[in-house]
Amino acid sequence: MLNYAIIFLIIAIIAGVLGFGGIAGAAATIAKVLFFIFLILFVVSLIRSRR
Repeated sequence: MLNYAIIFLIIAIIAGVLGFGGIAGAAATIAKVLFFIFLILFVVSLIRSRR
């Protein structure tokens, strides 16, 4: 899932450089959401592995 967040972040950066504002904003938002989901799942897996 972290790979998808990185891919969307790269798409957002490229789209921002090329001037596609709407696409860059959407890709950045998707990247943020995926990154936070990854962090939440990572913390949950850490907590569950200690038990």
